Amino acid sequence: MDINQRIAALREVMQREHLSAFIFPSTDPHQGEYVPDHWKGREYVSGFNGSAGTLVVTMSSAALWTDSRYFLAAEEQLKGTEILLMKLKIEGTPTIAEWIGQECSAGAEVGVDGMVNSASAVKMLIADLRRQGGITLRTNMDPLAVIWKNRPPIPENPVEVYPLTYAGEAAHEKIARIRQALRRQHADGMLMSALDDIAWTLNLRGSDVHCNPVFVSYLLISSKHVTLYINKVKLSPDVMAYLKAEGVDVAPYEDVKKGLRDYFEYNILLDPDEVNYTLYNAVTREIVEEESPVKRMKTIKNPIEIAGFKSAMLKDGIAMVKFLRWLKPAVESGGQSEMSVDEKLTSLRAEQPLYRDISFDTIAGYQTHGAIVHYEATPETDMALKPEGFLLLDSGAQYLDGTTDITRTIALGPLTEEQRKIYTLVLKGHIQVELCKFPSGTSGTQIDILAREAMWREGLNYLHGTGHGVGTYLNVHEGPHQIRMEYKAAPFVEGMTVTDEPGIYLAGRFGVRIENTLLITPYKETEFGKFFQFESLTLCPIDKSPVIKEMLLQEEIEWLNTYHQRVFDTLSPHLDAEDVEWLREACAAI
Repeated sequence: MDINQRIAALREVMQREHLSAFIFPSTDPHQGEYVPDHWKGREYVSGFNGSAGTLVVTMSSAALWTDSRYFLAAEEQLKGTEILLMKLKIEGTPTIAEWIGQECSAGAEVGVDGMVNSASAVKMLIADLRRQGGITLRTNMDPLAVIWKNRPPIPENPVEVYPLTYAGEAAHEKIARIRQALRRQHADGMLMSALDDIAWTLNLRGSDVHCNPVFVSYLLISSKHVTLYINKVKLSPDVMAYLKAEGVDVAPYEDVKKGLRDYFEYNILLDPDEVNYTLYNAVTREIVEEESPVKRMKTIKNPIEIAGFKSAMLKDGIAMVKFLRWLKPAVESGGQSEMSVDEKLTSLRAEQPLYRDISFDTIAGYQTHGAIVHYEATPETDMALKPEGFLLLDSGAQYLDGTTDITRTIALGPLTEEQRKIYTLVLKGHIQVELCKFPSGTSGTQIDILAREAMWREGLNYLHGTGHGVGTYLNVHEGPHQIRMEYKAAPFVEGMTVTDEPGIYLAGRFGVRIENTLLITPYKETEFGKFFQFESLTLCPIDKSPVIKEMLLQEEIEWLNTYHQRVFDTLSPHLDAEDVEWLREACAAI
């Protein structure tokens, strides 16, 4: 069926169920950003494949809400369908509840699948819809079970033990720390639903989600017991023995509701942003509504994890240098495209020790495609590269000892003065974040302005966040800390990783983004308390050819030269003579 036929089939189900609208989020029962194919219902019904978005279908209309990263991609993917694009954070865009209120009559009933919507999202939606003429919400049905023919099954990929040599802390030690944190939150236990939290806690990894080494499961922790709810076909005898030794019981994945009903403690912590609405309602004990303590514990890397990050970044830097040295001559020779350079870079990473996978689908956007923030080339859109203009390349890898995420915007040949100016403004923002020193208690919101100040003076901006956490051989996006305009009370702590990736995107022309992954380290302690700074983990030259030196402050020039010297000193012992000569020029001081 094409998209319009799928919407028609959905409306037949809605009519039988007396529903005026149905809402499809981008999440799964674990509130993941990236989800197994089985739960990609929004993509199946709409055709839009971005990682963030919400689809609403009524009996006579349909609309999709997404953020600025996907505006251009969504416009293209929704062509030929009746689905309207709703641009989040753009003035005049109605909320989902407001739009439903306009499209549906008072007292109508709207449907969601309570298994794939978080408790907090459903509660908020219930309140918002009530204000729209008393519209009510039904949460106990999944129309995809009827209309999605040949729906992919829930993955059954094997789980593997993540060695202590890379994890740096045993699972039973982490569980003991989690129980201490729960006591501080006056909770007797908790249900862990986020897949990366479960993988980190148990020192296990899987392959159920594309690019993210996690596995579909739940983890129930009480004061005396720990139970992993998972399809047991995924566990080898060795993994079963490992779990038993770490004090973890195993039960079938679908038994998690029963586990919650049988939970015997006085209360249980449920993170309403993480636990889905159906499981939230299955609890019979008192619920402590708090953020999961594991989110923040996981973000603070121990010394072994930090060493692993640095090892992974070294390997990634070697691959990047080999790629960059190859790139321009290859483009000048002809026959290269967005997809072919992606394949080349992936093959060079795959040659590195401990390589496991890419950490997200590569964004290789040439010229106009660089202005599409989360562009992903397909055989239909694959653009040939020419020895002119910009290639924006955002990529990363999963190594057994760490996860990488890097963006470089590369001049393939002559540039316009506008391109050079935009590039230099982005570089200034990137460097100002790297130079930042900040007191304990600072959140990313206080730092975000540093990335934007120079471009704001020119009337330029970008709508995505400036930085996100990165996991340890886990999800490339990790929170709750981040650098962005919107306030989030998640202070930076020593040992956290965070990216620094400002950009400017001129639709239909080109885009520029420059990204390093940073580590938060001590700076100094004064009478005003502890101060922290950023250390660049990423080791890769930043293209100097587009830079307008006169636009840079002296401290920005010094940072760039110092960074490049460190890149050269660190990578050159691991490269052959030709690569070293290329790197020497790429890292030469300006």
